[in-house]
Amino acid sequence: MALADKFDKAYEDKSIDELANAPVAALQGVSEGDAEHLAAAFNIKTVKDLGTNKYFLWAQAVAKLAE
Repeated sequence: MALADKFDKAYEDKSIDELANAPVAALQGVSEGDAEHLAAAFNIKTVKDLGTNKYFLWAQAVAKLAE
């Protein structure tokens, strides 16, 4: 999977660890305002936090099972 096109240009050459620890707003399409809402609602501050959030994982599992 090409990760470069999933992140803002400033993160294109970062390592996987750096991407995981990047702020959520580093993802293309996620604004600073979106990031603030994620932090307030779910304490999500980094890409890793987003990818490991139990509510998002549960929703993903349900979506996959529904396919």
